[in-house]
Amino acid sequence: MFTGLIETTGVIQEIRRLDKSMALGVLPGMSDFDVSIGASVSINGVCLTLESIAGNRLLFTAVHETLDRTTFKNARVGDVVNLERALRASDRLDGHIVSGHVDCLGSINSDRKEGAAIMRSITVPKEVMALMAEKGSVAVDGISLTIANLRGNVIVISLIPRTLETTTMGRKTAGDTVNIECDIVARYVARMLKFPLETTEETGLSGTIRRESLIDKLERSGF
Repeated sequence: MFTGLIETTGVIQEIRRLDKSMALGVLPGMSDFDVSIGASVSINGVCLTLESIAGNRLLFTAVHETLDRTTFKNARVGDVVNLERALRASDRLDGHIVSGHVDCLGSINSDRKEGAAIMRSITVPKEVMALMAEKGSVAVDGISLTIANLRGNVIVISLIPRTLETTTMGRKTAGDTVNIECDIVARYVARMLKFPLETTEETGLSGTIRRESLIDKLERSGF
């Protein structure tokens, strides 16, 4: 679990493409980026397990599911990535709850200068727009950001100077692809709403099955 507050950037120094997976070697830009083997690290918003350490390089494996859903499928040696270590129970939750499980890819459309900030428009798949809300949270390449507004299947985020300076966002331009993780609370609410809103009964070979509605479940639980 992460917060979306990037601790440092790193550089991909090694890529080995394996059968349906890829081995990555990443050099953190922070000398005291202390992390233990077996721990989780968010790399551009993707939760990967640290498998070994070679000198100052951190070594990971991205499996087929990760390559299929994220920008790692097009990763190259020399790419700069955002890094964040897993949240400790004693840490402040300054960003929002980020799982490191990328939902989809987004494509940067354009940037518009607004004072010292940049308003960046990103196109995302229509199917995730139900999980986006104005003033809600979204993780873009692992960065906790606030959605300023929505247009069709485009989200607009505001990037302050510090974010542009300390993360990969300052390097991104129109046409670049980014990892998108929707707010985890919105994800579970949407899942719950897929269940019947009214209590129903179905008769089958095993007898009558009563399917309790979401509203009934909430009322029975005291909400």
